[in-house]
Amino acid sequence: MRIQTTLMGVALAALIHAGVAPPVSAAPVPVPAVAQGVIRVQSAYGFDETVARIKADVAAKGIRFFDEIDQSQLAAGADISLRPSKLLLFGNPPLGVQFLTANPYAGLDWPVRMLVVQDPDGKVWVAWTDFGWMAKRYDITDRDAAFAMAATVSASIAGSTTSR
Repeated sequence: MRIQTTLMGVALAALIHAGVAPPVSAAPVPVPAVAQGVIRVQSAYGFDETVARIKADVAAKGIRFFDEIDQSQLAAGADISLRPSKLLLFGNPPLGVQFLTANPYAGLDWPVRMLVVQDPDGKVWVAWTDFGWMAKRYDITDRDAAFAMAATVSASIAGSTTSR
């Protein structure tokens, strides 16, 4: 199975390199309610206001904001329709680096990534990685206080979108 997956990846990369885009299904893809290791909450605000509230709360907490990636805009640039989707990256380096010193591969999940998406019904969701799951994923057993702090702060930031 791994060889087959690798071969498919190589074939896809060759097509992309040759300028041939892979076929895109016009049919909507069902949206899963949850994904492993993901926490999500429904926002009480529209898409743009949700993004603005998260960014304002990050700034108010003195947390470093790294980047905002407009995934819908990237999709549009490839002539693919995607409902509103923005990925926000932020974090507190002294806290996050504790994960990296325990296991450098934790850098795949740090800085914090908070995803804001709008579903087909117009509901706006905020999602982020569960820090408890992250600790298990990277087998980090000696940073409980750091993971607890990151979990509390992330929930607080997302909470800025859940009530009026």
